[in-house]
Amino acid sequence: MTVRVVIADDEDLIRAGLRIIVDSEPGLQVVGEASDGARVVPVVRETRPDVVLMDVRMPAVDGIQATRRLVAMPDPPKIIVVTTFENDDYVYEALRAGASGFLLKRTRPEELVSAVKLVADGDSLLFPEAIRALVARGGHSRPAAGIGRLTAREGEVLKLMARGLSNGEIATELVVGQETVKTHVGNVLDKLAARDRTQAVITAFESGFVSPR
Repeated sequence: MTVRVVIADDEDLIRAGLRIIVDSEPGLQVVGEASDGARVVPVVRETRPDVVLMDVRMPAVDGIQATRRLVAMPDPPKIIVVTTFENDDYVYEALRAGASGFLLKRTRPEELVSAVKLVADGDSLLFPEAIRALVARGGHSRPAAGIGRLTAREGEVLKLMARGLSNGEIATELVVGQETVKTHVGNVLDKLAARDRTQAVITAFESGFVSPR
């Protein structure tokens, strides 16, 4: 199946470059573009993409507000933030709003293509060190009632997720099967009301369950 992509960026040159990269990959197709955050929602409603490549700094409506609006839609697309600087509070707030991860604008084309496919398959682009740095630098904190509902094993799994380990690596670390890990991860997401692994890791850092420092 073809992965449908919408590109949202206020710079014509960036949009054109991203379109070339995406359209040149078999199985990926750009189905729409938006030059500012205010246009993203109507474009998504019209084109029904699987993934949105979202710039965070745009006029009128920025990528954070646009992400919140998309996540609130029924059956929302996956969102990848595309940014110039990784240590940017805009990036962090977009991740908190529901983006599945972020890419730098200097990312190599093949890495961007892989990221789009990964997110389209339901995974998240997890960069725990970058998230850790953003939480520590900004002093972000919030209580998370769901943390107290985790079992001891689920807590272990969340801590390993916060280190950036995949399901396979977690299975090796805990000496259990990958299906067991998948079940634990699903339970963690449900109890934390997290959309994906990125949201769960943010909650782990912000609640103090895992120290960002």
